[in-house]
Amino acid sequence: MSKLRVGVVGVGHIGKNHARLYADLPNGDFTAILDTDAAKAAQLAQEFGVTAAESLDDFATRVDAASIATPTSSHFEIGRQLLDRGKHLLIEKPITEKPEHATELAQLAAERGLVLQVGHVERFNPVLSALEERLTHPRFIEAHRLSPYPNRSTDIGVVLDLMIHDLEIILHLVRSPVQTIDAVGVPVLSRSEDIANARLRFEDGCVANITSSRISPERMRKIRVFQEDAYLSLDYQSQTGEIYRRSNGGITRAEVEIEREEPLRRQLASFLECAATGRAPKVSGFQATAALELAVEITQRVARGFAP
Repeated sequence: MSKLRVGVVGVGHIGKNHARLYADLPNGDFTAILDTDAAKAAQLAQEFGVTAAESLDDFATRVDAASIATPTSSHFEIGRQLLDRGKHLLIEKPITEKPEHATELAQLAAERGLVLQVGHVERFNPVLSALEERLTHPRFIEAHRLSPYPNRSTDIGVVLDLMIHDLEIILHLVRSPVQTIDAVGVPVLSRSEDIANARLRFEDGCVANITSSRISPERMRKIRVFQEDAYLSLDYQSQTGEIYRRSNGGITRAEVEIEREEPLRRQLASFLECAATGRAPKVSGFQATAALELAVEITQRVARGFAP
C-alpha cells in the first residue's frame, strides 16, 4: 500500500512541530507546506525537502491528508475547502471558533467518508492511557493546566486555548451529560480571560473542578481522579503518576508505570493510520464539537462575570 501524501497548513509554533514529525514518521510521505509567510515556508520547505505551495489550491493537489495549524479563526474556511477537495484532516484544537462551524465540518467529513481528527494531543499522552486502564467510576476530578503568557493564541481566551484540553478529556472519562456549570475568570494581559476556573456537575453525580491559567510563572499539567476504590494523581508534563488505594484500613501508594513517548508524535502517526485505513480517530470532529460547545458556554459565563 502506497503511503499517503501529507502536508501542513500553517507552520508557526505548532505547525513547525507537525512538519518536524511528519518528516520523520515512516507511515506517511511528507510533501508540502503552506503558510502566509512565504519566506518562512520556503525556509522550512528546504529544510524538510518538501514543496512550499503557492496557494491552497496548489497545496491540495500535492497532498492526500493535511494538518491545519493556522489561527483558530481560519480553521473553518481552510477545513471546508480541503474537505471539499477530498482531503483527510487533522485540525488543531479548538476545531473552530463557532460550534455550528465545527458541526458543519464534522458532517461534511462524514458525508465524504473522510477522516477528521482534532488535535486534542493529551488524548495521546501515555499518562491518559495509564488512567484509562485503571478507571472505574470517577466521582471527583481535579485538573490544573498552568503556563506562562504565550504571546501566541491570544486571539482566544484561556478556556479555548488551554482548558479545552481538560474539558475534552473529562467528557471522555465521565461520559455523562453536564448538569450544571459554575465558571469565573479574569483578563490580565489580553482582552479575553487569562485565568479561569470551572466547576462542572454531571448527571451521574461526578464533579469536575478545572483551573487554567496562562499567566503563571510555572508550567503545570496535572489531573487527579477520585473513584470508589482509588485516587490517581497524574502529571501529563513529566509523564509520571501515583495511585493510592485503601488496604487493610489504611492507604497504600504505588507509582504508575508509564512508558514515555512524545504525545504529538503518537497523534500524528495515529492520524496517518486512520486516514490510510478509515479507522475512526480518537478525537473525531463530533467529539471535538462537544468539547467546543462546553468551552464556549464556559467562556460566555466567564465574560458575563467581568463585563462592565
